[in-house]
Amino acid sequence: MASIETVNWNPRRPVVPGRLGRIIPVRRPVNNFGDLIGPMIVSEIVRREGLIEKPGGEPHRLLAVGSILRLAHTGDTLWGIGANGKSLDDPFDFTSLDVRAVRGPRTRDLLLGLGIPVPEVFGDPGLLVGSLWSRSELAGRTADRGVTIIPNLNDLAHYDLSDTRVVDPRTPLAEILGIIAASDFVTGSSLHAIVVAEALGIPARLIVSGAEPLFKYSDYYAGSGRTAFTPASGVDEAVALGGEPGIEWDVGALLRAFPRDLWAATA
Repeated sequence: MASIETVNWNPRRPVVPGRLGRIIPVRRPVNNFGDLIGPMIVSEIVRREGLIEKPGGEPHRLLAVGSILRLAHTGDTLWGIGANGKSLDDPFDFTSLDVRAVRGPRTRDLLLGLGIPVPEVFGDPGLLVGSLWSRSELAGRTADRGVTIIPNLNDLAHYDLSDTRVVDPRTPLAEILGIIAASDFVTGSSLHAIVVAEALGIPARLIVSGAEPLFKYSDYYAGSGRTAFTPASGVDEAVALGGEPGIEWDVGALLRAFPRDLWAATA
């Protein structure tokens, strides 16, 4: 087992829905693409910088990407994650954390209120997609697209998948990154669809989620230099509004905050 675990949210759920699913014990991971980006980015930075696990290193947990603060345990290292507005009042399973960066100032304020020191280093690591890979590299042979709509997983039932513009957020990670990279405009209630699009310089506009509080979205926009944002009520309005103003954010600060000291450097 690797001594450093990159924690992400990806529970296993019944393949068969409803009551029958409780009888037939077949489960598979959710594989929501936004929750798979963290391990991908961490692995790429580790590979590029020639980092290796420390000989005899103690197991350690690194939380990177996602609204997964509620998954944190005492002693964990945090890099760029945020809190979810649905769990702000839930008890947290930590008394101390090693925080290198958080997604935005709202998560920082929450942690400071819990007595956890947090540096003023902001940014969702999903924004590093555009620094680690080129748009053409990600798009590959994906056909050019105009508007792409990616809903939050919890909003998926309210979107028409027969609409070719709509993409299931459980689409395999490489494929959905290619779809975003090949798009002229990205919208929907998936936070990481917006993050990845903006990382690649693609205009993007959030659609209000029917299931997710605004906390994580406002945290992201504030953490990327925008104190105000205007989510659309639907696709037509999003297209009419066009993309939000571009990010005003220092990619270097988040990269410098990456917890390299958890690994050893190769010669």
